[in-house]
Amino acid sequence: MQKGKLYLIPVFLGDEGKAEEVFPAHNLDILNRLNCFIVENDKLARRFLKRVGYARPIQETEMEMLNEHTQKNDVMELLQPALGGCDMGLLSDAGCPGVADPGAAVVQWAHDLGIHVIPLVGPSSILMSLMASGMNGQQFAFLGYIPVDKSERQVRLRELSATVLKTNQTQIFIETPYRNVQILEEIIKSCNGGLRLCIACNLTQPGGWVRAMAISTWKNQKVDIHKKPCVFLLGK
Repeated sequence: MQKGKLYLIPVFLGDEGKAEEVFPAHNLDILNRLNCFIVENDKLARRFLKRVGYARPIQETEMEMLNEHTQKNDVMELLQPALGGCDMGLLSDAGCPGVADPGAAVVQWAHDLGIHVIPLVGPSSILMSLMASGMNGQQFAFLGYIPVDKSERQVRLRELSATVLKTNQTQIFIETPYRNVQILEEIIKSCNGGLRLCIACNLTQPGGWVRAMAISTWKNQKVDIHKKPCVFLLGK
């Protein structure tokens, strides 16, 4: 029996904005052919399908759950429909599946099981922020979340600052939105003031913005980033 394909379907970065601006028509054509999905949150997945104009009855779709509670040994089982010949879609809660997202484990299994993996075009806050930063796009590292503990975070930020100075490698990281203000304060205190900091806030959403300037200049800036999704980039 021929195996199904696994489509990696990027999801909106927020709840506002026009769907057609960030979701290509080609993606919707593929989406409308799928009835089996692997998702982080079924409620958010159904909201996404409704927003893009999914043509099938949403209540009849099959949704397999993949999140922080999914046991490693159970991940392979999520791909059983594909092994049985059914094309499947992998959805993150926001952005691209497999990027800062538990979907990477499913993709790895798909490769090991000989399932054809097809990534689709769509919004990635990480790449979009790098594009708009003016920083080194030839060498960069995405670090995910940095430590929550204040002392550990200061040490980590100093390490990142030193890395940029030594290698010119752009350092990209994110923070839980309600800690954005604190992380900005820590960056100003802990990192070399001559380096540049870029903040990309609420990308693809109304009022979203990207600003890049020397860290020393950020001291005098007033920005509203509390509880708003942001990406932070350190570079030269």
